[in-house]
Amino acid sequence: MWHLQQSMAPTFITLFGSGKSTPYLIDYLLDQAPVHGFTLRVIDRAWGFVSPNWRDSPYCELIELEIDQAEARSNYIATSKVVVSMLPAHMHGVIAEDCLTHKVPLATASYVSDQIRAMEPKLREVGITFLFEMGLDPGLDHMSAMELIDDIRARGGVIKLFESFAGGLVAPESDDNPWRYKFSWNPRNVVLAGQGGAAKFLQEGTFKYIPYHKLFRRIEFMEIEGFGKFEAYPNRDSLSYQKAYGLENVLTLFRGTMRRVGFSKAWNHLVQLGMTDDSYAIEHSQGMSYRAFTNLFLPYSATDRVELKLRHYLNIAQDDPGWEMLSWLGLFSETLTIERAHATPAQALQEILEKSWTMGPEDKDMIVMYHKIGYELNGVMEQIDAYMVAIGQDRHYTAMAQTVGLPLAIGAMQLFMGTFDQPGIHLPLSKDLYQPVLKTLQEQGIVFHHKKTEYRGYNPNAFTVDV
Repeated sequence: MWHLQQSMAPTFITLFGSGKSTPYLIDYLLDQAPVHGFTLRVIDRAWGFVSPNWRDSPYCELIELEIDQAEARSNYIATSKVVVSMLPAHMHGVIAEDCLTHKVPLATASYVSDQIRAMEPKLREVGITFLFEMGLDPGLDHMSAMELIDDIRARGGVIKLFESFAGGLVAPESDDNPWRYKFSWNPRNVVLAGQGGAAKFLQEGTFKYIPYHKLFRRIEFMEIEGFGKFEAYPNRDSLSYQKAYGLENVLTLFRGTMRRVGFSKAWNHLVQLGMTDDSYAIEHSQGMSYRAFTNLFLPYSATDRVELKLRHYLNIAQDDPGWEMLSWLGLFSETLTIERAHATPAQALQEILEKSWTMGPEDKDMIVMYHKIGYELNGVMEQIDAYMVAIGQDRHYTAMAQTVGLPLAIGAMQLFMGTFDQPGIHLPLSKDLYQPVLKTLQEQGIVFHHKKTEYRGYNPNAFTVDV
């Protein structure tokens, strides 16, 4: 255990989890610690990256602890003024239970689970605040959207169209593979994206549903000044925040995930092959060549090579950029092999991708967010587009860590200082929550650029479908 003690610590903010999204979160809280008189306790089961600034700070304690060490965990929470959780989402429940027991406010970047939602009546009864969805997406997407929505409504506007997109990508200077993509967050979530039900959204007042096998061929395009063209495929549920945003009467409501142009079409090839399926295990996967893995999903032929079978099966022309993208992954290699035993197709694919899409020591990531809002004001249709681009510093101080960690850190400080103390579970949808965050982020260089444009409304050519 690393335990860097201060002679006298008046109070604690306790952070559970020190993963890839926490460097800016920890740095920000340590900057605030001497100003506001607290010590930051960072608790994790094991340590990866540890900044010398954390280890050497008199305001920081680094503690190794398994989350299931209930007594120690409860004691650390009981002696905290605020708890921040950056643990995997399924672990928030035990932290939340302890916070409720000891009447300690909690802040996290995760979605609200049913288990935690059931705690709300008790939280209101005892007067404790839980802040959820205080990261990037969910989090910064809510804050930046609500700032625009509230301003339009304050001017008397009626919103007719709302579209919102975000993506974790690779920075232009590190964009060196044909997919124009590298992992900047959980690889498993990338592989399984879009699964679990049809994507649903609103278009011109009509509900639309897209099944998974068509998801990556229904894309919208956008361009961001200085950064070029992007595409976005639909999120699984664009309607989940319709009520929270007050958009019950909007005609078009669409949320999507951004990628560089061409990614979705190539990814769709992997979907159609069945490589993203996580429902069954492959016999004898360990030691299987990538070529043999690819051949699992193709018809038998005594004469045709795997490459030819795949092109015919998916109707891929030899000069299609997607062909280069698939080949670049090594899918036809006889020497590269899968290491995992009894892997599902999705697990095997993830292993393949991690060897190709892992950020290198000098690589930088990029976060892009884009909103498009159409509204009627004084009988005239108007539109405002807003975008934000953040570029990471290095493989530890990433744009992902900055845009996830800083909003959460600022929210935690609001709880600590009592500037937001409304009991219950809250998302950053109100001005008293989002304004301080957006102001501080702007000071840190995370800026949304707004541009009033001609109202384009519903564009029937915005979505493309392969037939």
